[in-house]
Amino acid sequence: MRKAEIKRKTSETDISIRLVLDSIEKSSISTGVPFFDHMLDAMARHGHFFLDMACGGDYELDDHHTIEDTGICLGRAFKKALGDKAGIARFGHSAVPMDDALAMSVVDLSGRSYFLYTGPELSGYINRYSEELTLEFLRSFASNAEMNLHVMLFYGENRHHIHEAIFKSLAVALGNACAILPGLGGIVPSTKGTIS
Repeated sequence: MRKAEIKRKTSETDISIRLVLDSIEKSSISTGVPFFDHMLDAMARHGHFFLDMACGGDYELDDHHTIEDTGICLGRAFKKALGDKAGIARFGHSAVPMDDALAMSVVDLSGRSYFLYTGPELSGYINRYSEELTLEFLRSFASNAEMNLHVMLFYGENRHHIHEAIFKSLAVALGNACAILPGLGGIVPSTKGTIS
């Protein structure tokens, strides 16, 4: 079973994460940011992984540290759970519609960190949730998972739908990239023989 536990405590946040890949068990997520919890739950459900997450943060300032640090911890959890990445597909992509919104995510679990977002500016608010925090999460997640992540938002009008399309497209792309391919026989999918 591919799984990982990460704990990280700073003067700004206190986060614990338990991640289990290849699981359809219902996740338990409490970051203190309700909309973000909803997005992470959608990500876990459609990526077919289980997430048990608790976070305390300096919410009196804003939600930035909580969301960025969650990306750090979740990225590290994926890196740890994937181990040497033997037998994985490595690459994944998915375009997901959410009513009026369409987003695509493309993933390479390459051992190299890179994040790029293209699309309309994310600069508004959904309740208390600042839209730009989605990009902060994705950037810190990609960096700490040591993966290439390209996210394209093609269009969308409803702000909730836009972010849900982004998180769900990431989920499906990530699930595909993490999948074990039986035909590989445990070979690391790299011409170098290692992914690091």
